[in-house]
Amino acid sequence: MTDSAATPQVAPPHVASSRPAASASGWGARLMASRRFQRWAARFPLTRGIVAREGVAMFDLLAGFCHSQILSALVQLGILDHLMRGPATGAALAAASGVPADRMEVLLRAGIALGLLRRRRGNRVALSRTGAALVGVPGLPQMIAHHDVLYRDLADPVAFFRGETQTELASFWPYVFGGDMDAAQTQVYSDLMADSQQLVAEDTLDTVDLRGVRRLMDIGGGSGAFLCAVGARHPGIALTLFDLPQVAPTATARFAAAGLAERSQIVGGSFRTDSLPDGADAISLVRVLYDHADDTVAALLAQVFDTLPAGGRLIISEPMSGGARPTRAGDAYFALYTMAMRTGRTRAQDEIAQLCRTAGFTAIETPRARRPFVTSCVTARKP
Repeated sequence: MTDSAATPQVAPPHVASSRPAASASGWGARLMASRRFQRWAARFPLTRGIVAREGVAMFDLLAGFCHSQILSALVQLGILDHLMRGPATGAALAAASGVPADRMEVLLRAGIALGLLRRRRGNRVALSRTGAALVGVPGLPQMIAHHDVLYRDLADPVAFFRGETQTELASFWPYVFGGDMDAAQTQVYSDLMADSQQLVAEDTLDTVDLRGVRRLMDIGGGSGAFLCAVGARHPGIALTLFDLPQVAPTATARFAAAGLAERSQIVGGSFRTDSLPDGADAISLVRVLYDHADDTVAALLAQVFDTLPAGGRLIISEPMSGGARPTRAGDAYFALYTMAMRTGRTRAQDEIAQLCRTAGFTAIETPRARRPFVTSCVTARKP
């Protein structure tokens, strides 16, 4: 089954630099922590700019939770959708959302400060380029609204990192434990994943060469969003979707609407307990591995190896850790999300490559990701 973790696409402009922080240890750390040194550096012409930037970065870390809640409020109150229809006054937005006018003004000013909104003449508010882009990212507003579950799991961060929190995300996505989902929960899952799959599919297919593939099987294919993207870009590839029996049928209408019904087959099953269908010369695992523990991943990769013919291809696509160079998306977001799910973890490309190697795969490649906060890829072949 495909992943449950969100894919944040747009960040406020006032965030700390993504460049690796300069190291400070021993006497250097004590010097940097000295208030006397800090006061001197803030005044000295060659260092005061650095001090100012470091101060902004530090404050943004402190205020990050407020920033994310401002974003969540703008999404859940429908402010961004309302402004897609054109600029509006604070009074109009307050009336439309049921928020008192004075509190709406605070929210709008905060949105302006974060670069999501901008002030227009006549005291009207409009979307900034960033705000408009956010609305247009497939599935992002829905994932932002879904984050209230993750926020509750992180409410006590000390307990969370000690492993003492009984996280809600673990029950929100019961499939990772091999559990069942009712029809309503299945629909929520399918909609959420399909909405967020478009960018993942685009980046995966821009990274991975599928020339020569006759049939691609997508394990954990959900409602078929990734396979539809494959079918549109590669008319000669036949498609197989394999997912849990209560999820796989949701792809029927999607394949039909895309004109892919004749080229596709849907097979219900669990890779934990059922054999994978034969006939595919390429298998994709899109946002699957980081939902599961190492032993489950190792067993799945071994099963994929056994299912593929000689020369068969494996495509893995999901957000990954930065490994020796931690990244904001992989190590400060997705790693926490998967920890909250209590089954999987975010792995680096090299870790996944080694798991593939252990399963018997060769010709393993770890191409550079176009947008690591969307997805990264690992590919391999069966010798």
